[in-house]
Amino acid sequence: MKTYILITGASAGIGYEMAQQLAEKRYNLILVARNVEKLMQMQMDLTFAIDIDVQYIRKDLSKPESAIELYNEVKSKKYIVTHLVNNAGFGGYGNFLETSLENELNMINLNVSSLVVLTKLFAQDMAKRKSGRIMNVASILSFTPFPYYSIYSATKTFVLSFTETIAAELEGSGVVVTALCPGTVETDFHTPEMRKTNAMNANKPVPAKVVAEAGVKLLLHGKGKKVVGFNNWIISNLPRVTPDFIMMKIKKNLASQRK
Repeated sequence: MKTYILITGASAGIGYEMAQQLAEKRYNLILVARNVEKLMQMQMDLTFAIDIDVQYIRKDLSKPESAIELYNEVKSKKYIVTHLVNNAGFGGYGNFLETSLENELNMINLNVSSLVVLTKLFAQDMAKRKSGRIMNVASILSFTPFPYYSIYSATKTFVLSFTETIAAELEGSGVVVTALCPGTVETDFHTPEMRKTNAMNANKPVPAKVVAEAGVKLLLHGKGKKVVGFNNWIISNLPRVTPDFIMMKIKKNLASQRK
Protein backbone atom coordinates (compact mmCIF):
# COMPACT_ATOMS: atom_id res chain seq x y z
CA MET A 1 0.00 0.00 0.00
CA LYS A 2 1.33 3.45 -0.95
CA THR A 3 2.42 5.87 1.71
CA TYR A 4 2.71 9.64 1.42
CA ILE A 5 4.32 12.75 2.80
CA LEU A 6 1.69 15.50 3.10
CA ILE A 7 2.92 19.08 2.76
CA THR A 8 0.72 22.11 3.40
CA GLY A 9 1.63 25.40 1.77
CA ALA A 10 3.25 23.32 -0.97
CA SER A 11 2.87 25.67 -3.92
CA ALA A 12 5.58 28.19 -3.00
CA GLY A 13 8.56 28.93 -0.79
CA ILE A 14 9.79 26.36 1.70
CA GLY A 15 6.94 23.94 0.96
CA TYR A 16 7.61 24.00 -2.77
CA GLU A 17 11.34 23.41 -2.32
CA MET A 18 10.74 20.59 0.16
CA ALA A 19 8.41 18.93 -2.34
CA GLN A 20 11.12 19.04 -5.01
CA GLN A 21 13.75 17.59 -2.70
CA LEU A 22 11.51 14.87 -1.28
CA ALA A 23 10.43 13.90 -4.79
CA GLU A 24 14.08 13.44 -5.74
CA LYS A 25 14.33 11.01 -2.81
CA ARG A 26 11.39 9.05 -4.29
CA TYR A 27 8.78 9.87 -1.66
CA ASN A 28 5.14 9.95 -2.76
CA LEU A 29 3.56 13.32 -2.03
CA ILE A 30 0.23 14.92 -1.19
CA LEU A 31 0.51 18.63 -1.96
CA VAL A 32 -1.90 21.05 -0.30
CA ALA A 33 -2.35 24.75 -1.11
CA ARG A 34 -4.89 27.26 -2.42
CA ASN A 35 -3.37 27.67 -5.89
CA VAL A 36 -4.78 24.71 -7.80
CA GLU A 37 -3.08 25.69 -11.06
CA LYS A 38 0.32 25.61 -9.38
CA LEU A 39 -0.49 22.29 -7.71
CA MET A 40 -1.52 20.76 -11.02
CA GLN A 41 1.70 21.96 -12.63
CA MET A 42 3.78 20.55 -9.79
CA GLN A 43 2.02 17.21 -10.12
CA MET A 44 2.71 17.10 -13.85
CA ASP A 45 6.34 18.16 -13.53
CA LEU A 46 7.22 15.81 -10.69
CA THR A 47 5.49 12.72 -12.05
CA PHE A 48 6.98 13.32 -15.51
CA ALA A 49 10.52 13.63 -14.15
CA ILE A 50 10.38 11.08 -11.33
CA ASP A 51 8.55 7.78 -10.89
CA ILE A 52 6.50 8.70 -7.83
CA ASP A 53 2.83 9.25 -7.04
CA VAL A 54 1.90 12.90 -6.51
CA GLN A 55 -1.59 13.88 -5.40
CA TYR A 56 -2.86 17.38 -4.71
CA ILE A 57 -5.74 18.82 -2.70
CA ARG A 58 -6.86 22.43 -2.93
CA LYS A 59 -7.63 23.84 0.51
CA ASP A 60 -7.61 27.27 2.11
CA LEU A 61 -6.54 26.34 5.63
CA SER A 62 -7.30 29.83 6.93
CA LYS A 63 -10.96 28.78 6.86
CA PRO A 64 -12.12 27.19 10.14
CA GLU A 65 -13.52 23.98 8.66
CA SER A 66 -10.82 23.31 6.05
CA ALA A 67 -8.34 21.32 8.15
CA ILE A 68 -10.96 18.72 9.13
CA GLU A 69 -12.16 18.61 5.51
CA LEU A 70 -8.59 17.96 4.37
CA TYR A 71 -8.12 15.12 6.84
CA ASN A 72 -11.45 13.54 5.89
CA GLU A 73 -10.60 13.75 2.18
CA VAL A 74 -7.26 12.05 2.76
CA LYS A 75 -8.97 9.29 4.75
CA SER A 76 -11.75 8.83 2.19
CA LYS A 77 -9.14 8.26 -0.52
CA LYS A 78 -7.32 5.80 1.75
CA TYR A 79 -4.02 7.66 1.52
CA ILE A 80 -1.65 6.63 4.31
CA VAL A 81 0.26 9.68 5.57
CA THR A 82 3.51 8.66 7.25
CA HIS A 83 4.98 12.17 7.35
CA LEU A 84 3.20 15.51 7.80
CA VAL A 85 4.73 18.92 7.12
CA ASN A 86 2.66 21.75 8.62
CA ASN A 87 4.22 24.50 6.55
CA ALA A 88 1.25 26.65 5.51
CA GLY A 89 1.22 30.05 7.13
CA PHE A 90 1.34 33.76 6.53
CA GLY A 91 2.38 36.85 8.42
CA GLY A 92 1.68 40.53 8.67
CA TYR A 93 3.52 43.70 9.54
CA GLY A 94 2.28 46.93 11.07
CA ASN A 95 1.05 48.78 14.12
CA PHE A 96 -1.44 46.53 15.90
CA LEU A 97 -4.00 49.34 16.25
CA GLU A 98 -4.00 49.85 12.51
CA THR A 99 -3.78 46.33 11.08
CA SER A 100 -6.73 44.30 9.78
CA LEU A 101 -8.54 42.28 12.44
CA GLU A 102 -10.01 39.96 9.82
CA ASN A 103 -6.56 39.29 8.42
CA GLU A 104 -5.20 38.58 11.89
CA LEU A 105 -8.00 36.15 12.77
CA ASN A 106 -7.34 34.30 9.51
CA MET A 107 -3.67 34.22 10.42
CA ILE A 108 -4.42 32.68 13.80
CA ASN A 109 -6.66 30.09 12.20
CA LEU A 110 -4.05 29.12 9.60
CA ASN A 111 -0.89 29.32 11.70
CA VAL A 112 -2.39 27.83 14.86
CA SER A 113 -5.84 26.23 14.64
CA SER A 114 -5.40 24.30 11.38
CA LEU A 115 -1.93 23.19 12.46
CA VAL A 116 -3.34 21.83 15.72
CA VAL A 117 -6.18 20.02 13.95
CA LEU A 118 -3.91 18.35 11.41
CA THR A 119 -1.32 17.45 14.01
CA LYS A 120 -3.89 15.85 16.31
CA LEU A 121 -5.75 13.87 13.66
CA PHE A 122 -2.73 12.57 11.78
CA ALA A 123 -0.76 11.93 14.98
CA GLN A 124 -3.62 9.76 16.26
CA ASP A 125 -3.37 7.63 13.12
CA MET A 126 0.41 7.47 13.37
CA ALA A 127 0.26 6.43 17.02
CA LYS A 128 -2.03 3.52 16.11
CA ARG A 129 0.59 2.39 13.57
CA LYS A 130 3.38 3.14 16.10
CA SER A 131 5.22 5.08 13.43
CA GLY A 132 5.18 8.55 11.89
CA ARG A 133 6.84 11.94 11.77
CA ILE A 134 5.40 15.46 11.92
CA MET A 135 7.33 18.66 11.32
CA ASN A 136 5.79 22.02 12.22
CA VAL A 137 7.32 25.15 10.71
CA ALA A 138 7.89 27.71 13.45
CA SER A 139 10.22 30.72 13.18
CA ILE A 140 13.12 32.58 14.73
CA LEU A 141 10.37 34.84 16.08
CA SER A 142 9.23 31.90 18.21
CA PHE A 143 12.17 32.84 20.47
CA THR A 144 12.22 36.60 19.96
CA PRO A 145 8.75 38.05 19.31
CA PHE A 146 9.04 41.35 17.44
CA PRO A 147 6.94 44.51 17.69
CA TYR A 148 4.94 45.19 14.52
CA TYR A 149 4.73 41.41 13.99
CA SER A 150 2.59 40.97 17.09
CA ILE A 151 0.10 38.34 15.91
CA TYR A 152 2.55 36.48 13.70
CA SER A 153 5.12 36.33 16.49
CA ALA A 154 2.50 35.05 18.90
CA THR A 155 1.36 32.32 16.51
CA LYS A 156 4.90 31.10 15.95
CA THR A 157 5.63 31.15 19.68
CA PHE A 158 2.60 28.92 20.06
CA VAL A 159 3.80 26.58 17.32
CA LEU A 160 7.15 26.00 19.00
CA SER A 161 5.69 25.57 22.49
CA PHE A 162 2.98 23.23 21.20
CA THR A 163 5.46 21.18 19.19
CA GLU A 164 7.91 20.71 22.05
CA THR A 165 5.22 19.66 24.52
CA ILE A 166 3.48 17.13 22.30
CA ALA A 167 6.88 15.77 21.21
CA ALA A 168 7.50 14.98 24.87
CA GLU A 169 4.05 13.42 25.27
CA LEU A 170 4.60 11.19 22.22
CA GLU A 171 8.07 10.06 23.18
CA GLY A 172 8.23 6.27 22.93
CA SER A 173 5.07 6.06 20.81
CA GLY A 174 6.92 5.81 17.50
CA VAL A 175 5.68 9.29 16.51
CA VAL A 176 8.35 11.99 16.28
CA VAL A 177 7.33 15.66 16.24
CA THR A 178 9.85 18.37 15.34
CA ALA A 179 9.96 22.13 14.76
CA LEU A 180 11.81 23.93 11.98
CA CYS A 181 12.76 27.50 12.96
CA PRO A 182 13.99 29.54 10.00
CA GLY A 183 14.88 33.21 10.05
CA THR A 184 14.12 35.45 7.10
CA VAL A 185 13.69 33.42 3.92
CA GLU A 186 13.64 34.76 0.38
CA THR A 187 9.99 34.16 -0.50
CA ASP A 188 6.84 36.12 -1.31
CA PHE A 189 6.06 36.08 2.42
CA HIS A 190 7.78 39.44 2.81
CA THR A 191 5.80 42.57 2.01
CA PRO A 192 7.50 45.75 0.75
CA GLU A 193 7.08 47.18 4.28
CA MET A 194 8.90 44.20 5.80
CA ARG A 195 11.75 44.56 3.34
CA LYS A 196 12.34 48.12 4.53
CA THR A 197 12.97 47.10 8.14
CA ASN A 198 16.34 47.31 9.83
CA ALA A 199 16.14 43.60 10.62
CA MET A 200 15.99 42.54 6.98
CA ASN A 201 18.81 44.92 6.15
CA ALA A 202 20.98 43.45 8.91
CA ASN A 203 20.06 39.78 8.43
CA LYS A 204 19.60 39.08 4.74
CA PRO A 205 17.04 36.48 3.68
CA VAL A 206 18.40 33.06 2.77
CA PRO A 207 17.15 31.05 -0.24
CA ALA A 208 14.12 28.86 0.42
CA LYS A 209 16.06 25.91 -1.02
CA VAL A 210 18.60 26.13 1.81
CA VAL A 211 15.91 26.15 4.48
CA ALA A 212 14.11 23.29 2.72
CA GLU A 213 17.28 21.18 2.84
CA ALA A 214 17.40 21.61 6.62
CA GLY A 215 13.68 20.86 6.77
CA VAL A 216 13.99 17.63 4.80
CA LYS A 217 16.78 16.38 7.08
CA LEU A 218 14.79 17.27 10.17
CA LEU A 219 11.59 15.70 8.85
CA LEU A 220 13.19 12.41 7.83
CA HIS A 221 15.82 11.89 10.50
CA GLY A 222 15.89 14.67 13.11
CA LYS A 223 14.54 15.30 16.58
CA GLY A 224 13.68 18.40 18.59
CA LYS A 225 13.93 21.82 17.00
CA LYS A 226 16.24 23.13 14.32
CA VAL A 227 17.21 26.79 14.02
CA VAL A 228 18.44 27.37 10.48
CA GLY A 229 21.65 29.40 10.24
CA PHE A 230 24.33 30.34 12.74
CA ASN A 231 23.26 34.00 12.97
CA ASN A 232 19.72 32.91 13.73
CA TRP A 233 20.98 30.51 16.39
CA ILE A 234 22.73 33.43 18.09
CA ILE A 235 19.58 35.57 17.82
CA SER A 236 17.44 32.78 19.28
CA ASN A 237 19.69 32.63 22.36
CA LEU A 238 19.96 36.38 22.99
CA PRO A 239 16.90 36.49 25.29
CA ARG A 240 18.70 34.11 27.68
CA VAL A 241 21.48 36.60 28.37
CA THR A 242 19.83 39.97 27.69
CA PRO A 243 17.38 41.70 30.10
CA ASP A 244 13.84 41.83 28.75
CA PHE A 245 13.54 45.63 28.58
CA ILE A 246 16.81 45.93 26.66
CA MET A 247 15.88 43.06 24.36
CA MET A 248 12.55 44.64 23.48
CA LYS A 249 14.21 47.97 22.64
CA ILE A 250 16.62 46.16 20.35
CA LYS A 251 13.79 44.26 18.67
CA LYS A 252 11.66 47.36 18.22
CA ASN A 253 14.56 49.10 16.53
CA LEU A 254 15.19 46.11 14.27
CA ALA A 255 11.49 45.83 13.37
CA SER A 256 11.25 49.52 12.52
CA GLN A 257 11.58 50.69 8.95
CA ARG A 258 14.80 52.29 7.80
CA LYS A 259 14.65 56.06 7.47
